[in-house]
Amino acid sequence: MAQSLRLLKLLQLSSPTLPVGAFAYSQGLESAIETGLIIDANTTQNCLADSLRYSLQQTDIPLLSRLYQAWSDNDLDQVAYWNQCLYAQRETKELRDEDHQLGIALARLLFDLGIKEAQVWKKKTNTSFLTLFTLAAVKWEIGCQDACTGYLWSWLDNQIAAAIKLVPLGQTDGQKILSKTLTLIPDIIANGLSITSAEIGASLPMLAILSAQHETQYSRLFRS
Repeated sequence: MAQSLRLLKLLQLSSPTLPVGAFAYSQGLESAIETGLIIDANTTQNCLADSLRYSLQQTDIPLLSRLYQAWSDNDLDQVAYWNQCLYAQRETKELRDEDHQLGIALARLLFDLGIKEAQVWKKKTNTSFLTLFTLAAVKWEIGCQDACTGYLWSWLDNQIAAAIKLVPLGQTDGQKILSKTLTLIPDIIANGLSITSAEIGASLPMLAILSAQHETQYSRLFRS
């Protein structure tokens, strides 16, 4: 019963219906479509796979594990340190604003759900979503590797939902992209968890350029 409850809590934390506003962001995807870099299902899948391999694997997953350990140890200095490291990795104002807004929203939600440690993060100026995600995972006794799986699933599902609206793609094409890209996640997690602290970090120049362009894109559906 306890294992089933942990799984249900992971599904809750990873759900696209989590009221934090993730659906409002495209992380440069909208700009990539506007400029013609993404035109169909294949180019969408390639873009998402590259982001997983060269961004989330190198930054989000190793930092998730360190934040998870810091929360488990109740080491608030380490939580603050790794949170700042994560926030500093966001290469544009748009990406920083997204991370901060999602983090603040999740802090409010977790506090309302009885996690008192979330309260202080509701007003910080550098609150990152992943910091609160790992707090919930620790409090709900979700294992670190399972938390990584849920985090990547949530990111991927949101990106595909955005692509379906923007490219546009049919629902079946979206599911084909999801099925193909899901097979990458176990290796992404394994590789990300093996990264040393000195190796954490990634730069995707084109993603940064697209995100910066999206901040002033004339017509857009997603928030900047």
